[in-house]
Amino acid sequence: MPSPAAGPSRRDGWRLLGEAVRNHRGWVIVGVLAGLVWTAAKVTIPTLTKHAVDGGIVKNDSGALLMWALIIVAVGIVSAVCTGLRRYAAFGIAYRAETELRDRLFAHLQRLHFAFHDQTQTGQLMSRAATDLQQINGFVVLIPITISNALTVGSVAVILLLINAKLAILALFALPALNVFARRFSSQIHPVSLELQQQLARVSEVVEETVTGIRVVKGFGAEQLQADRLRERTDRVYDRAITAARIRARFMPLLDFLPLLGLLAVLWYGGHQVIAHKLTLGGLIAFNTYIVMLIVPLRMTGMLIAQTQRAVAAAQRIHEILATAPAITDSPRARPLPVGRGALRFEGVSFGYVPNAAHPVLDGFDLVLRPGEAVALVGATGSGKTTVARLIPRFYDVDGGRVLLDGVDVRELKLRELRKTVGIVFEDTFLFSDTIRANIAFAQPDASQERVEEAARLSGAHDFIESLPDGYETQIGERGFSLSGGQRQRIALARAIIADPRILILDDATSSVDPTKEHEIRAALATVMEGRTTLVIAHRPATIALADRVVLMDEGRVVAEGTHEGLLATNERYRQVLAQAEGTEGGGGDDAPVPIVSTP
Repeated sequence: MPSPAAGPSRRDGWRLLGEAVRNHRGWVIVGVLAGLVWTAAKVTIPTLTKHAVDGGIVKNDSGALLMWALIIVAVGIVSAVCTGLRRYAAFGIAYRAETELRDRLFAHLQRLHFAFHDQTQTGQLMSRAATDLQQINGFVVLIPITISNALTVGSVAVILLLINAKLAILALFALPALNVFARRFSSQIHPVSLELQQQLARVSEVVEETVTGIRVVKGFGAEQLQADRLRERTDRVYDRAITAARIRARFMPLLDFLPLLGLLAVLWYGGHQVIAHKLTLGGLIAFNTYIVMLIVPLRMTGMLIAQTQRAVAAAQRIHEILATAPAITDSPRARPLPVGRGALRFEGVSFGYVPNAAHPVLDGFDLVLRPGEAVALVGATGSGKTTVARLIPRFYDVDGGRVLLDGVDVRELKLRELRKTVGIVFEDTFLFSDTIRANIAFAQPDASQERVEEAARLSGAHDFIESLPDGYETQIGERGFSLSGGQRQRIALARAIIADPRILILDDATSSVDPTKEHEIRAALATVMEGRTTLVIAHRPATIALADRVVLMDEGRVVAEGTHEGLLATNERYRQVLAQAEGTEGGGGDDAPVPIVSTP
């Protein structure tokens, strides 16, 4: 995955966690204050118990015993209320921070350039938006609770020293050792946690690819192959998870055992103090209660350290995305779209997907499209046709030369306005899992029903949409595969039409349509193209014939241009390209839903 040169560090992870919490400092304060009161209530109860034992039980004073019991109940109620408030604040902070980070990550992913998405697997991104954010949630929710526990440990330590310094030293002698073990545990668990998060992301990759490409998987009978791939990835997750569990298994028993040694020392020495009348029975009970109060916070230390390291590792991975700067952005001198009718000019354009490639995709490409003109780009596979189309809306920026729209370099235009004025119908039609109406009105969700139906009529989609049970409100499945290729193509064309673009790009827009049905969508294309500057990328003669002019490309340059009939009669290379395209064409869709092909 593309990432900053130095890579994300633990400091970057901590910084991101700090930013996530800092935005909710108000709730943090509420949680901490509730924790303070909770701590005060908790550490008061053993002292109150001491007074109840010494002043009520030992002195056989039932009135005093009842009074101290009622005071303990009141303090317990305060503790319970603060526990609820503290947990509510903790979960509120965690879910707000997770939501904000998810929104921030999603917005940034949409800003990132196409080259980033070309090189990054979707499963990796999905893992960051799901698993990694959940780890951060799990860490943030522990912050108020951890602060309360830390206050409890500190308060108990001070109280123990005030009650009896010698007993306190015996009880707390294990704390320095625990600190040493905790540091060692943290250094061991972090790299394992980071690798575990990465392996979970690799599992997401396999799941995402299998679900998205389920037709290919079933078509080739490759279910077992994908199951084996997933098993290999999950085995790695299991291995890392067991390694982390093994590290925790070495550390957690110490957290349980060392405080018990302190308790044992207190019972032995404190018991002798009571026998010698140097310590009251209530004092010993209070002392032991305080020691027991230390066990739960210290036991949580291991869980906190493990969760913290997983959260930091997750934050590192999210930071890796957020720190990636978009390569395609508005220029500081960006200007609004100029008035015009869609004149396009390519001047000496060079471009390669790989920087400093020996053979760029486009090399000295020159082309002029007059306003309202339809130009067909024809060429062999790899000649650069689709790349030309991608440079117009700045999916990529040229390495050399210029692309001009109505006399202005597209790099100097506001990106949002530029892309709104360019309508594209891709070869690989993508529809969202939504209604047909929502797909058509994707760029203009508030478009009227009349406008949606007008776009559908122009694209030749209205009749088949009306024949569906729910018409325009029909829900289509994943990527629109419940429709035929031709139907998807017509909806995609309607989606481009409703935006009323100045420039229309048809990237093999009839490739998914059966040749016997092509005339139906071709008529729709002719209507849409009328009076609009159109770039047609095609290999079928019938589609090429829609253009006013045909441009033949080879090795990233224009090698010939003219009419379809003229080039067919005079240019051998043009005839070869068309013959090759016809020989390799595997047919498209038709007006019936595309079946899933499977083999035994």
